[in-house]
Amino acid sequence: MPELESRLRPARLIAMGDEALMQGFALIGFETWPDAGEQELNRLLGELIAGKEQALLLLQSRLARSDVPNLRQVLNEGGRLVVAEIPSLEAAEGFQPSIEELLEGFMQPGGIT
Repeated sequence: MPELESRLRPARLIAMGDEALMQGFALIGFETWPDAGEQELNRLLGELIAGKEQALLLLQSRLARSDVPNLRQVLNEGGRLVVAEIPSLEAAEGFQPSIEELLEGFMQPGGIT
């Protein structure tokens, strides 16, 4: 077991979004990027990719659904960087993550076209 532990590196826990939302994630130990924009996201992802780091990234919807080049690469490749979408505080009640929309498309007759 110690051999396995020596190969595992801890993943970074990162949250990006509105400052009010980030306050809660900071309390539970996430590295937070309050009010980050698409440029900051692209730069951070580039650094994570280049450094071959492992991370869980929680991105507010406006960032998770943006057309950031490094985000598209991460989502297409999968692997060390796991991205999850989180809603803004105002939109939390009716929130439906993008993965849920994709799964619903597969569940309907004919699937996604």
